[in-house]
Amino acid sequence: MKSGIHPEYHEINVIMTDGTEFKTRSCYGKPGETLRLDIDPKSHPAWTGVQRMLDTGGQVAKFNKKFAGIGTRRK
Repeated sequence: MKSGIHPEYHEINVIMTDGTEFKTRSCYGKPGETLRLDIDPKSHPAWTGVQRMLDTGGQVAKFNKKFAGIGTRRK
């Protein structure tokens, strides 16, 4: 590797949303700094498979009304 062009790689602390902690190596911040996660694999719907659909202001109904005819064939 070329010297002087790569970021510093050091150990940091990571705190998950449920409070569990672990140490890892990263280019984030300074050595010993703490990274607090807002989203992690234990709570995010992409990993848990539990999703909620919120229809704020009828946006889903508006979308369905606008695109209701797409995919139907006309002769």
